[in-house]
Amino acid sequence: MSFAELIDAVPADGRETHLPQAAGWMQGRTLYGGASAALAFAATQKALPDLPPLRAAQVGFLAPVGDTMALRVEMVRQGRNVTLARAEIACDGRPALTALFVFGGEREANAVHPAPKADPWPGAPEDAETVEMNTGNGYFTDNFELRRAQDERGPGEPVVRRWLRLRDRSGLDPALEAILVGDTLPPGAMRAMRRQGPLSSINWSFNLLEPSPTTRDGWWLAEAASDHADHGYSSERLRLWNADGAQILAGMQAAAIFG
Repeated sequence: MSFAELIDAVPADGRETHLPQAAGWMQGRTLYGGASAALAFAATQKALPDLPPLRAAQVGFLAPVGDTMALRVEMVRQGRNVTLARAEIACDGRPALTALFVFGGEREANAVHPAPKADPWPGAPEDAETVEMNTGNGYFTDNFELRRAQDERGPGEPVVRRWLRLRDRSGLDPALEAILVGDTLPPGAMRAMRRQGPLSSINWSFNLLEPSPTTRDGWWLAEAASDHADHGYSSERLRLWNADGAQILAGMQAAAIFG
């Protein structure tokens, strides 16, 4: 099922609903981070139409998000230029995700400083080697095509880079698609782990650099890099570029490192 169809099945009135379609977007017993954040954003769009473009968000992953949920949205502040809205996903009557979305109308630029292009440049996605996941069983990565964007494999520098695109992008708002793909990769700290073990995202804060991001043929270059890992946690830097190397999303995340 496409993600647009999953969004269509979410009621706009905040009541609890069962979404069997969510089974195809799970990561173990929870919706993966990008999908749950994107659902919260879609619920915000439904509840509060005519919002300015999305500029930033702060997302807290509180508990597993299953296929039965209630999405609640409230306006926090509506100013002349900037609007803040809060969305919450509740499962079994308890908060599972909370998100604060920041929307802002465009103003005449007084400061212009473009983000640097992706460096090192991995080459075009069309020329990259396909990554075969072979996960099956409805795991969320079945919804993506993935290709390599770095030569490094196995343990080493705690950076994970992949080209990725949705198999079905139809009907998705550009900002929503960026959220959906922006938290797809595992933490970069996985490449610095001394032994295998589970990892879990705790939060995700990001700025959307382009309010209506575009790319070629659906390809995005995603990166998760650990800036510091110790004491069972990792501070991660999450970035997203389009197929021409222009950065469209800059994020930060705390991840729990178990095992």
